[in-house]
Amino acid sequence: MFLLFGVRSKDHLAGTRLMNCEVCGWQAPQQILKRTTKFTLFFIPLFPMKPSSYYMVCGHCQGFRRADPQLLSAV
Repeated sequence: MFLLFGVRSKDHLAGTRLMNCEVCGWQAPQQILKRTTKFTLFFIPLFPMKPSSYYMVCGHCQGFRRADPQLLSAV
């Protein structure tokens, strides 16, 4: 008998804001992504492994960085 288990992370778009990028310095839309990591059994996600984390992606340079917690209160 085989038991297939593992973890899977998925990103969901939580919002978009127009602001200056910390990486390239351009004013561009910044996508706010919510990343969840879940335990899977036979490729079925069952329960979260850790709390969700938020990241920002620049629309100009595609810079990827952890989101500032102060920005998340407005989302």
